[in-house]
Amino acid sequence: MIMISEVGPRDGVQSLDFLVDLDIKKRWIAAEAAAGVHEIEVGSFVNFKRLPQMQDTAALVEFALTIPGLDVAVLVPNLRGAQAAVEAGAHKLSIPVSASETHSVRNVNRTHDQMVEEVRSIRAFVDAQPADARTSIEVGIATAFGCTIEGHVPEKTIVDLAERLMAAGASEVGLSDTTGYADPAMIRNRIKAVQAAVGADNITGVHLHNTRGLGLTNALAALECGLTTLDASLGGLGGCPFAPGASGNIVTEDLVFMLDAMGIETGIDLAALIEVRKKLASDMPGSPIYGFVADAGVPLDFSQLVKPDPATGTYA
Repeated sequence: MIMISEVGPRDGVQSLDFLVDLDIKKRWIAAEAAAGVHEIEVGSFVNFKRLPQMQDTAALVEFALTIPGLDVAVLVPNLRGAQAAVEAGAHKLSIPVSASETHSVRNVNRTHDQMVEEVRSIRAFVDAQPADARTSIEVGIATAFGCTIEGHVPEKTIVDLAERLMAAGASEVGLSDTTGYADPAMIRNRIKAVQAAVGADNITGVHLHNTRGLGLTNALAALECGLTTLDASLGGLGGCPFAPGASGNIVTEDLVFMLDAMGIETGIDLAALIEVRKKLASDMPGSPIYGFVADAGVPLDFSQLVKPDPATGTYA
């Protein structure tokens, strides 16, 4: 089964220029979980003066923890954020470490060396907690395929960072196409390079944007490399406020449709997910909502169509 991690309540909401009501976020999270989404990044513990959209993250974690079977993830840029996340009870910490040092300074006000030390401090803090409070620590290497500030980011930079971050205590690393620069060949090359450096078990996911229309093809390339977790955002909401031109994430509904069509199990009810999208669009009028399958609909008798065996790619 492929895990689709919904990042809209964090990555999507942070890109908006207005505040989303807490009750709307709660309904969104609950409805996606009911549709079969098993992991949701509900917010981030950041400086709320920089990102006021995230000021209710603790309340969202508290609410999300009441939903049976839901893995509750949050983004934390530093030790202080990690401490708040652990106190709130989050299951998973996602730490952004940008491969572009210029972007790193703008995004989290830290250099590579400082972020490696931050990860080391977070690992020490988590290890000091009671066993049932020790969260997973995923480090997402942002701008891993290019940066709108620096341009080209060398593959060696990505590999070196992955090695240093794993040594500092990351449970795993992921690669993030923060600015939508990736293409399928680059996805394959960089994933394989990181797998060779830190082990395939230590890189399981990617975070992709659809800035230039290659989001789904890039997701497929990642799956072909053996990755099992794909970030996506309902309606394609999202973008980094500190990376110029970083537009929306891959659309959760379109990704589920593609995988369903290929016979790849996600555990998500596509029809229910589309209903969640409709409700979200109604709750947040004027927000940018993207995607195709919700507007076009699924093919006639889609659920009865013959689909390929995901193991062999052949049709029965």
